[in-house]
Amino acid sequence: MAQKLNNFDMVIFGATGDLAMRKLLPCLYQAHAAGLLHPQGRILGVSRSQLNTSDFLAKVEKDSKIHIKQHFTDELWQSFIQRIQYLTVDVNTPEHFQTLRQTVQSRSQTDNVIIYLSTAPKFFAPACKNLAEVGLNADNVRIVLEKPLGTDLPSSQQINADVAQYFKEEQIYRIDHYLGKESLQNVLPLRFGNVFFEPIWNKDFVKSVQITIAEQLGVEERGEFYDITGALRDMVQNHIIQMLCFVAMEQPKSLSADDVRDEKLKVVAALKPMTSADVDKNVVRAQYVAHESQKGYLQENNVPANSRTETYVAIRAEIDTPRWQGVPFYLRTGKRLAARSAEIVLNFKEQENGLFGNHANRLVISLQPDETVSAKMFVKQVGNGLNVQAAEMVLDMGKTSNERRAEAYELLLREVIDGRLSLFNRRDELEKAWEWVMPILENWANSPIAPHTYAASSWGPKAAQDLLAQDGNVWLEEQI
Repeated sequence: MAQKLNNFDMVIFGATGDLAMRKLLPCLYQAHAAGLLHPQGRILGVSRSQLNTSDFLAKVEKDSKIHIKQHFTDELWQSFIQRIQYLTVDVNTPEHFQTLRQTVQSRSQTDNVIIYLSTAPKFFAPACKNLAEVGLNADNVRIVLEKPLGTDLPSSQQINADVAQYFKEEQIYRIDHYLGKESLQNVLPLRFGNVFFEPIWNKDFVKSVQITIAEQLGVEERGEFYDITGALRDMVQNHIIQMLCFVAMEQPKSLSADDVRDEKLKVVAALKPMTSADVDKNVVRAQYVAHESQKGYLQENNVPANSRTETYVAIRAEIDTPRWQGVPFYLRTGKRLAARSAEIVLNFKEQENGLFGNHANRLVISLQPDETVSAKMFVKQVGNGLNVQAAEMVLDMGKTSNERRAEAYELLLREVIDGRLSLFNRRDELEKAWEWVMPILENWANSPIAPHTYAASSWGPKAAQDLLAQDGNVWLEEQI
């Protein structure tokens, strides 16, 4: 049976910006090219720029089309841009919203209206207020909030409170593009759909868990933004904690949005709180420094010479639940590291029978650059006797299906159109994550100690190795 496609209006605030040009419009094109958008689905680009639709389409042609790497044809492109209109809307000008309302209501067959706020969070409150005053907050309206949703717990609470004045929680889609990654979503069926994984996915068998998001790039031209953000806010509070939830959560009652998000919330709430002394012991912050031809962080454009902003963070965390009590979770992320990767590593305990030596199995779930599940196992060496050697059994997720694999943003945009909330953050979950990282931010704000340093294109500071060494563990790249 063919999938029912919902007719929609998607209103993109900040439509002339980088995210819209680089991700949102190319991903909507891919959905269009695959026949996954309703034929009458409409895209309304809005920003305060004084443009007409022809001007906007010229910009789309110049700045957005170049990011479409697959499934491009001129015929499909021409049919795609027929969906697009442009309106000048300044979020602080109420009369502009009357024009937006008239445009949205100019056709009667729309199933839902999606408002995508691809703007700075300071514009969320006035945008929501003005949308509500013209009736663009009815039950068929969904609002998508792009991160960052705050810089700390109070600012996140304020943003959520501002939006909640005008939209119900079930209308709000807080986007985290890592939740759109097929390989992360696959953790749930991998765990709960296979009888040989779930019984050993606990403290009785797992010695430690590592979650890494490593980037080879530095801050590039984003120095001004990055210096007020840092690795903890940019990656840990959102992406890494989402990965942690999928690894550590209990089986939900169902796959409904609230059942899944209830279990994720329980994980974040069970993260062991840290005192300032705990932060000193269990958290490493660092900056990359120049190495060979690569600049250090302090030499990047728009970075103050005395900046203490971290480009790397490693955390030893614990989850206080019966399943995970006492198991260390090592979380790390950094820029200018030796390789680009996003991965989850379960290091299992050594077997104690000693028949073939005290070997330990390992499971690696890779989200990028490859999407694989790799199990380290022990098999017989060729030849006489029963000596064993390590071997890797690898499942390449890209080869499990001939279906086209959508980029994260495309998949999430389609989820919004279809009204599915499971892959979006709920308010209580997001604020609980901020609550957990606040002691780290407060410790750093009050500490006279400068960040550690690490050479560009290395795997980070020695202090991060020492963090694991205190438990007798090592990072994946150091494992044999």
